[in-house]
Order: sequence, then structure tokens, then C-alpha cells
Amino acid sequence: MNIEIDAHDTRILAELQADARLSMSELGRRVHLSQPAVTERVRKLESAGVITGYRATVDLGRLGYGIRGIIRIGRAEYARVVKLIQQTPEVVNAYNVTGEDSWVLEIAVIDVVHLDAVLSKFCALTETSTAIVLNAVRQHQPMAPARRDGIKPSARKRRTA
Repeated sequence: MNIEIDAHDTRILAELQADARLSMSELGRRVHLSQPAVTERVRKLESAGVITGYRATVDLGRLGYGIRGIIRIGRAEYARVVKLIQQTPEVVNAYNVTGEDSWVLEIAVIDVVHLDAVLSKFCALTETSTAIVLNAVRQHQPMAPARRDGIKPSARKRRTA
């Protein structure tokens, strides 16, 4: 489903990315729409797959994970890597990528002993490279609809037609 995203939708997305727990009436007040109008717009954004879900963002350190790491995984059989990722709860995010590596994983572990145990599983498949995250400068960045600078939306439509 293709959806045209206007300025109201953009503001709705920004507000929900900042605080997904907003009531529809409060969201409507913030974006200057009635509660029924904003509810309908949110429903359309959900139906179109623009809004894919709502979740709590948690502090992994406060949950007991003292180390976050990035594991780069070399070439390995795709299905075996996917299966191991699914069996490893410490994997927070997993990306199948192009380039020298096949996978980039973000993990959360308790300590160095736990890190070694998780890494050993992936090292059994292929070569890996690991970096420990010292701090996160940006996480969960709210995103607006994509726009190319200098190209008007009507010009984009003509070029793709």
C-alpha cells in the first residue's frame, strides 16, 4: 500500500517516535488535529506499514548487561547463521550486509566471560571480528519521511514515471 505523507503525518510520526504512549487526544492537540482525525491518520499509517509497532526502549545496563558489542561475521552458510542468531538471545540486532563481512550483529552480555561464550558460538562458524561499544552517541533517532534536497516531490514523480 502506497501512502502520501503530508505535513500532519510527518508531525504525527515525530511525536509518536518521541513518545509512543501519547493518547490520541494529546497527540491531536500537539499536531493541531481533532482526536478522530488524528486517530484515523494513525490507523492509515499503521495499515500502510509506515508505523510497524510500538515498544518500550530499555536501558540494557540497568538490566544487567555490562557490555555491548559489535560482531562482524565473515562468509558462512546463511541458514546456519540465521539459526544461530535466533538461538542466541544476546543478539539485540542482526544485519545481513554487503562487503567484506556477511553479518554485523549487536550483542549485549553481562561480562567478559559471557562475551567469550557468545563469541565462541559464532567463531565456530567462520571468522569474526569484535568491537566493544564504549558509548552510544546516537540511538533510536526519530526519522522523518525521506526527501532529497533540492528535488521537489512533483519532480520526483516525473522522474520515476
